[in-house]
Amino acid sequence: MYTKDFEIRWSDIDANRHLANSAYINYMSHTRTAFLQDHGFSLMALSKAGIGPVVFHEHVHYFKEAFLGQPITVSLEVSGLSEDGMFFKFDHNFYNSKGQNLAFCEIVGAWINLETRKLTGLSADLLEMANKFPKTEDFKVLTKEDMRLHGRLPKDLKL
Repeated sequence: MYTKDFEIRWSDIDANRHLANSAYINYMSHTRTAFLQDHGFSLMALSKAGIGPVVFHEHVHYFKEAFLGQPITVSLEVSGLSEDGMFFKFDHNFYNSKGQNLAFCEIVGAWINLETRKLTGLSADLLEMANKFPKTEDFKVLTKEDMRLHGRLPKDLKL
């Protein structure tokens, strides 16, 4: 399990004086970026490959409040990856200093080619590194069909 430690800042709290929803999202993004960097997916490596990560959805479950000045730990484990590395699913957990689970989030995404703006699999060297990511006990090999399980389709506004 990969972890990153944070201290809740004044700018991270909302009108209820607890950790704001947007701060949870920012902490997870920071943790993912650090995780990728530490596992060979540096900005330079991604730039060289011409790819970037995109998020399809994030589903957050909140269990306990977190407050200003409290230290928290955000974890990341890979719970899914497609055979070509195109699709990924990460699990994040938030913990307080007592180890209590404050929140859980499942994030599902993919890699896009930054020139064509189309989804793409990973190059052989990046895929080899991705296959070494720490995985959850219930890790799943993802398929394109797994990306559609939520059943949501776009509904355009009639202008």
